[in-house]
Amino acid sequence: MELKDAETLVVKVGTSTLTYENGKVNLGRLEQLCRTLSDLQNSGKKLVLVSSGAIGVGMGKLGLARRPEETEKKQALAAIGQCELMFLYDKFFGEYNHTVAQVLLTADVVDENRSRRNVQNTFGELLSMGVIPVVNENDTVETSELEGKNFGDNDTLSAVVAGLCGAQGLVILTDIDGLYDGDPRRDPAARRISRVEKITPAIEALAGGAGSSRGTGGMATKLKAARIAHSQGIAMAIVSGSDPQSLYQLLNGEDVGTLFPAG
Repeated sequence: MELKDAETLVVKVGTSTLTYENGKVNLGRLEQLCRTLSDLQNSGKKLVLVSSGAIGVGMGKLGLARRPEETEKKQALAAIGQCELMFLYDKFFGEYNHTVAQVLLTADVVDENRSRRNVQNTFGELLSMGVIPVVNENDTVETSELEGKNFGDNDTLSAVVAGLCGAQGLVILTDIDGLYDGDPRRDPAARRISRVEKITPAIEALAGGAGSSRGTGGMATKLKAARIAHSQGIAMAIVSGSDPQSLYQLLNGEDVGTLFPAG
């Protein structure tokens, strides 16, 4: 199945998409995202949103310029920011008559058969009710993501969630409009790769390091997510989050971002 034909779609949005450089929430972009996803839901698709940003939003709320090193402080910021994020998602989705539900996950829950089934059942019921689940890793009680373990990042989490909820498509919205054959920030001749049939060592070599100062991801984690999605028969795309309405173009089959077709 092509991504444009997906009935259930997981959309992952990163911290750099949701916030400004100063850490404050980019309300205009967040509103556009919620409006676009609400419209896609109205069209008949089932949506799951995997949202980073809890720590970044917590930093902005407290006026912190730098992401702290101490795990305990990052946990506290996640608790503050997650509350704010869900308030904003409830507000913006509510304006378009859609209901959201918070789902916080840890790797041990997904790894254990009984709790994994419970999570799958919850996703199934929420989607059948027309509710949009908003998913994040539970950083307040699980420090593994903060220390580079567990899911490790929300790109990986989004691919796992796509499998849990039986999605046919996964879209990762980020601060770059796809995978390039060079670094577009440094090389003006770098070209976007429209489609990747197979993740080879050469493709992996194109992935840079970590993401922004406000997030934990990078292109390498997105390729990891693509491998997980491919292994589950799920199509995936990396698309710029600067204009959430590019999701319309993607789902119309237009050439935006980088597409990783289903295995």
